[in-house]
Amino acid sequence: MNQNNSKLIRINKYISNSGICSRREADKLILKGKVYINNKKINTLGIKISDQDVVKIDGTVISIEKKEYLLLNKPKNFITTLNDPQNRKTVKDLIKGATKKRLFPVGRLDRNTTGLLIFTNDGDLSKKLTHPSFKIKKIYHITIDKPIESNDYKTIQNGFQLDGDEIKVDRIAILDKDKKNIGLEIHIGKNRIVRRIFENFNYDVKKLDRVMIGPITKKNLKRGDWRFLKDSEIRLLKNFS
Repeated sequence: MNQNNSKLIRINKYISNSGICSRREADKLILKGKVYINNKKINTLGIKISDQDVVKIDGTVISIEKKEYLLLNKPKNFITTLNDPQNRKTVKDLIKGATKKRLFPVGRLDRNTTGLLIFTNDGDLSKKLTHPSFKIKKIYHITIDKPIESNDYKTIQNGFQLDGDEIKVDRIAILDKDKKNIGLEIHIGKNRIVRRIFENFNYDVKKLDRVMIGPITKKNLKRGDWRFLKDSEIRLLKNFS
């Protein structure tokens, strides 16, 4: 590996920055002997390289891509995956033709959940947006089948146990007189966590819409449409806390 004065970067981060996969998946590729640096196979984690080194995976040279950030307002009946063996409609279908780069969805929205979904090839930002330790807020608009009872509202507000885990939301608010529309701010990234919260109190979630990720809202973005994030929005996301 070239150890000149060029800035060094860990090989798994280099692979992640190329848009191939996450750092964790890159480590797996290294351990499987699929990664070559300057035509030499490596199987040791933590190696650092410079921008003058040539990296190959399965014989194909990779390079660090320019980062791209795309925002989708996801409609219902699309699953958050890039490939589906059952040939169901995926979010990849909605952004087809947007870019030649391979962008990955940040986190997941289940099939019947609508709202904001970010796609990027920036592994570092993806980690920041999904890992609970960074406490990136996500705000949801939930419509339930019956008025929320005051005791349930207070329990959700104060925190409770769900399947052995302590669940603490950041904020909860009733949005209408019927008490069927709820606003919820949360940074927990557990699977289907918002639906599970209300199902735990015997409410049927009729609609679930993610309206905000960090400082990013879906203003002027119609359901099913996408746009690239502005530089100012990208800076806000990277610096948001």
